[in-house]
Formats: sequence, C-alpha cells, structure tokens
Amino acid sequence: MTKENRPLVLKKDVKNALTSLGITKGQNIIVHCSLSSIGFVCGGPQIIIESLLESVGKEGTILMPTQSWKNLDPETGVHWEEPEEWWDVIRQNWPAYDKRITPTNTMGAVAEMFRSWPGTLRSDHPARSIAAWGKNADFFTKDHDLSNIFGEGSPLSRLYDEDGYALLIGVGYDKNTSLHLADARANYKSKHNTTEHSAIIENGQRVWKAYETLAVDGEDFEEIGRDFENSPEGTTSVAKITLGSSSLRLIKVRPMVDFAVKWIETNRE
Repeated sequence: MTKENRPLVLKKDVKNALTSLGITKGQNIIVHCSLSSIGFVCGGPQIIIESLLESVGKEGTILMPTQSWKNLDPETGVHWEEPEEWWDVIRQNWPAYDKRITPTNTMGAVAEMFRSWPGTLRSDHPARSIAAWGKNADFFTKDHDLSNIFGEGSPLSRLYDEDGYALLIGVGYDKNTSLHLADARANYKSKHNTTEHSAIIENGQRVWKAYETLAVDGEDFEEIGRDFENSPEGTTSVAKITLGSSSLRLIKVRPMVDFAVKWIETNRE
C-alpha cells in the first residue's frame, strides 16, 4: 500500500465499522490494532481510541496489550541488535518497569497512546502488561502476577469469565493474545515453564528479578484461528468487516479459547 493508493478513513468510518461489527455499550473488548494497515486515518491513533471508547461507553471496558518485552533477559533474543558483550550491562542498567512511563515494544501506535490515555489503568507485569479503560479497568488490571501472565486469575481469564471479546484490526490471529489462555489451560507433551528476568522495583530498590512462567510462542495461532472460523462454533462467534484497507474481526473470547484448548491438545506434540 503506497501513499498514493491509501484510503482516507475518518472517525465516522471507524465508528460505523465498529457498529456494523456488533460493538455496543457495556462490552468488554481486548483490542489489537495495526494503524498503518487501515490507510490514512485522519487523526491517527487518537481517532481509533476515541471511537472504541465511545462505542463501549463508560459501562464497557477497552483493553489492550501494552507489553514492554525489552524488559526481559537479552539471552531470550529481545535485544537482537545489541552484541552479546553488552548483555550484562543491559541486565544491570535496564530501567525498572514503571507502568506510568515505560513504553510499549512493537505494540503499535494505538496501544502506545492508549497506555497513557486519561483514565486508563495498566497492570503491574514488567514485560507483559495489559492496559484498560472503562467500568472494569481495575478488575482487569489488578494483581497481574509475575509468574501468572496468561493463566487463571490473569487479565485474560477475567475477560473469559466476563464473556468478553477480542477485536483484531488489521492483524491476524498470531497477534491474538487471548489465545495464550488456551496455552495455559491445555495439556500437551511439550508444555513447560521457563525462567524469565525483568527489572522491577522491589522494596524501593531496582532489582533484576527472576521468575518462572509458562513458555509460550503462538506459532500455531494462525492455524487455530483458521480452523476456528471454519468450525460450527466459529461461524457464530466471529464477525468480519473491512475498514479502509484492513480487515476487522470481532471474536467471542470464550468459544474461541474453548476451541483452542481442544485444538492444542489434539495437534501439539
């Protein structure tokens, strides 16, 4: 998509698309957005956020992943542009997570603006935080445990319990964070934990904290999403529409996660 053939998208177009998808007041929705995939959005990320918040209203809640995964050990590959001889220096000097100011990493312009939007709350996980605005923002973001990133009691399981939705704007199922709840719930042979490290504030001091958590990668999420949409559950749980140059999907989280658990247990080694 070149500058010459980008569609012009106005706020009214965004609002109309969200309404056509079935988004209404009071819903709880986790949003994943690629702004550039839409075209020229007149007003940029601000227009997307305003449209989302106005669509669900104060009685609803908008969530977005605001991950700062650069705050993980360089050995995991998150600092791939830096030489290995710098790794110890990074471990000793990377700023401790501060949910007020720590930027997102490759979450997109919409999530980066949303994390500091007035009224938005952000969870305490130093690498895998979730931000939320609306009626249930505190419920979704509180007590985000270091080790329990995606499992029971996490923001994702709370969204499942509340019969929430996932909205994909110009991205695929590989960006669908909610599927990590299925990772946590499914039983499969290769399932294992890993030790991660992040810089946090503990007892008023910066520490390089080790914590054990589930190892996830999402490599098969596109396959899961394709098979889900072709299943009887998926045909009644996914709404699609086009906005500018991008495809939008509104997905019911509960049937998607239930399907994904069975899929993972059948297909993963």
